[in-house]
Amino acid sequence: MSSTVTPPLESTSAREIMDLERDYLLQNYARYPLVVSRGKGCHLYDVDGRRYLDLISGIGVNALGHAHPRIVKVIREQSGLLIHCSNLYYHPYQGALAKRLAAVSGLQRAFFANTGTEAMEGALKMVRAHGRKVHAEKYEIVSLDNSFHGRTLGALSVTGQAKYRDPFQPLLPGVKFIPANDVEALERAVNERTAGIVLEMIQGEGGIYPMSPEFAVKARQLADRHDALLVADEIQCGVGRPGTYFAYQRSTPPLMPDVMVVAKPLACGLPLGVVMANEKAAAAIGPGMHGSTFGGGALACRVALEFLDILEELLPHIQEVGGYFHVLLNELARKHPFVKEVRGFGLMLGVELAFPGKQIVLDAMAEGMLINCTHETVLRFLPPYIISEREVDTAVKTLGRIFARQK
Repeated sequence: MSSTVTPPLESTSAREIMDLERDYLLQNYARYPLVVSRGKGCHLYDVDGRRYLDLISGIGVNALGHAHPRIVKVIREQSGLLIHCSNLYYHPYQGALAKRLAAVSGLQRAFFANTGTEAMEGALKMVRAHGRKVHAEKYEIVSLDNSFHGRTLGALSVTGQAKYRDPFQPLLPGVKFIPANDVEALERAVNERTAGIVLEMIQGEGGIYPMSPEFAVKARQLADRHDALLVADEIQCGVGRPGTYFAYQRSTPPLMPDVMVVAKPLACGLPLGVVMANEKAAAAIGPGMHGSTFGGGALACRVALEFLDILEELLPHIQEVGGYFHVLLNELARKHPFVKEVRGFGLMLGVELAFPGKQIVLDAMAEGMLINCTHETVLRFLPPYIISEREVDTAVKTLGRIFARQK
């Protein structure tokens, strides 16, 4: 009887890896032709050993870059002790992480999930449950055009982009979409039937669009007036990315939501999403109304605690280097009329072009730099928080060479 021996994956070529995925994976990802094998700091390496400056960091997940020594140390230690025990029991790190997040967010209670979209599902259930406690017809939700809140059916229901929503209609009823920063449209949309208002303080997939202070303040006022919950989606724009812990804290005083959802960088690549809520919102969810098998595991929570320690040290650096990056991108924009605008805060930056940006992304990859294009025409930069000014210089020089070749 013969047996088949699987060759070591380290010896598999890039073409073989891509062919395996083509033959056996659901074909729902439009991947770039790059097979990565390892990372170090702000750089990724492909299977042939070529180095790339990583300015997308796993769409904002690898906020400390790759193989950060303090994170690696914690993962090694904790994986040898306890990875998962389920939420039937306590472990030392979930309560400690909830306390830490409460301290930096100003919100009192946490629920741990695995992903951002799961966190948004929890927030939507909180909104609906709160509304139902007030009266049976209070279930409507106001969301924004161009928003993106996740890919489950609930999160899609409040996502204001038809290309994501249309294949799965009908979705949850009672969702109204309005233009971002349109105060009059917001006032028309919110009424006594409104259970929640959902905002990304800086839209990510929608093109790196910040909410105006006036719009955000009005959302808070209307939520208070109509006993609705204000939900801040900070999955991409929060957890240090804008130079503050959360994007809603950029205003003075901070514009407090009732509910906040976070994920992406919190556990440095391990799945971890969180719903943070004030006492009013948290009271809507009672025993047995929500749960998660994997959410809040010991490994992910301990890594998140270490990440928050590091983030506290890095926040001034994010502000400084993010400002430096923004200035250089604006200087580059002035040299190239096809750049319509540079937007963003901290290390969440977008460069809007007058034409689709897909080829720019491919050209950058060919020059050893990884970026991303969102909303068709916006080059998105979500670099690791540890990026240096020297690496920013390299990025802008590379982009300048590519821009110079555009006709």
